[in-house]
Amino acid sequence: MSAFTVARLVVVGLVVSLVSGCASTAFAPSSAVPSREALDRFSLEGRFSLSQDSKNYSGRLRWTYRGVSSELLLSSPFGQGIAEIVTDARGAQLKTGDGKVFSAPDADALTQEVLGYSLPLGLLADWVRGRAVSGNARFDAQGRAIHLRQDTWEVDYEYSDSDPGAPPVRIVARREGVLELRVFVQEWHSLAVEETVQ
Repeated sequence: MSAFTVARLVVVGLVVSLVSGCASTAFAPSSAVPSREALDRFSLEGRFSLSQDSKNYSGRLRWTYRGVSSELLLSSPFGQGIAEIVTDARGAQLKTGDGKVFSAPDADALTQEVLGYSLPLGLLADWVRGRAVSGNARFDAQGRAIHLRQDTWEVDYEYSDSDPGAPPVRIVARREGVLELRVFVQEWHSLAVEETVQ
């Protein structure tokens, strides 16, 4: 797989970075799963699967989101680093596993540079937390988003239990004819304000 293909895979993975087509794996929630409201700043670990252009990719992800900055590490199913994406006030940077570096003023410009089209990465943090901030959304009986249509994107959610404040554990984001990203979140952590200062 070429470095450019890996870079495209990683940037597309951000779209829902969030978030795996691992339907056969059961989620065992820990007793300390934070509520969606506590996830203003968060870290998550999980798996992803991506289908694009009749190709499928899968692996692990670790994402730390601090509001103005974000770090996403994508690795192979066996833990080998595929890419790291870092965004902050200075811009966005993608480092591939083979050492190539792509930089842009922001995440949307980075996706335009690497993929040839812009992706709504500014919405990703809301999507992965199940926060329907705009668009056409459907909710379950507990008031949690189960489906969101925003622009040309559709996002579906699954939860591990019936807790109204629970964050999603499975997220499927798709853009018809372009890609489908599945994320299976295995661990959610809420970051305290002091953990977000670097």
